Amino acid sequence: MIFRRSQRFKKAYKSLPKRVQEKTAKAFILFRDNPAHPSLGVKKIQGHDDIWEGRIDNKYRFTFHYEKDQETATTVCVFRYIDNHDECLKNP
Repeated sequence: MIFRRSQRFKKAYKSLPKRVQEKTAKAFILFRDNPAHPSLGVKKIQGHDDIWEGRIDNKYRFTFHYEKDQETATTVCVFRYIDNHDECLKNP
């Protein structure tokens, strides 16, 4: 699987506190190795057929979706946004 970050995700990530950025790095290693890892709490976002959320910690969430790379037909995971729980889920 290929992982990509949207421009919106990159901008939001840069504005996170350093400790949350460090937690995010650890969470994404777990995600890469096992997207269904229980500590990530991955689930579909209600009202959106193809957008998922994952947990960084009790406060912070990230959103993502899957798509196919046009050239290779490889699955691509696109990280869409990262922020506190409420803000992240308002506009995933």
